[in-house]
Amino acid sequence: MGHSLFSSRSAVLSLSVARGDMAEPFWSRDTFIRWRFLHVLSWGLRAVLVAVIIAIGVLAWAVARNVLSFPSLDAGEPGAGRVGVIAGHWESDSGAVCPDGLQEVEITLAVAQQVVALLQSFGYEAEILAEYSAELPGYQADALVAIHADSCLPDRSGFKVARAAHSAVPEQEDRLVTCLYKAYEESTGLARDGDTITADMTGYHAFADIAPQTPAAIIEIGYMGGDRQLLTARRSRVVRGIVAGITCFLQGKD
Repeated sequence: MGHSLFSSRSAVLSLSVARGDMAEPFWSRDTFIRWRFLHVLSWGLRAVLVAVIIAIGVLAWAVARNVLSFPSLDAGEPGAGRVGVIAGHWESDSGAVCPDGLQEVEITLAVAQQVVALLQSFGYEAEILAEYSAELPGYQADALVAIHADSCLPDRSGFKVARAAHSAVPEQEDRLVTCLYKAYEESTGLARDGDTITADMTGYHAFADIAPQTPAAIIEIGYMGGDRQLLTARRSRVVRGIVAGITCFLQGKD
């Protein structure tokens, strides 16, 4: 087919030239080859562009789902425990408020929701609780963690973890605190700010409400001023650090 086409065109062009109708062929073999090359190249570039767009979409979806967050999280064996996660100030008040309007509760709620979702994906019976949830009195679980954020001071950085000053299960809660410190430090790179632990943390209201045998801890995940990038733009590291600390405790890996 292609050969016949070229033969026919060559015959017509030769005749035209012989008659003086045109100075040179308008569709030579070289021109056709160049056209075919550009045509194939054009479609190839389109295919590459489509593949790039798809890859960007998949990457964006993966990041949104925290699939590509680093460092990676080893959940270990499937979970079989109940975990309560308090979103600090949720359904109560705003918590700390920065000059630009960023509220502590915005951060704690977003983190708590993702922590619960990730724990559930690992098979744990995890649930989010409001600051003064009606479920807290007598609450029974394998672990309870309250998530708060520190003030908006721009020159401060670090995180801290505490348990009740007077605990019915001190050894268990010490293990929970140890696991959270280690996992969160490794995941976020933040330094420990244990020297600033206050009586509001060791005397946190939920500690007195829950069942005495429920191991509990409160974590201040960073400063809304100095650690803002971590708490907002790189929140997946915060989430994975907390989840790794909880699973470390539940699986006895400390």
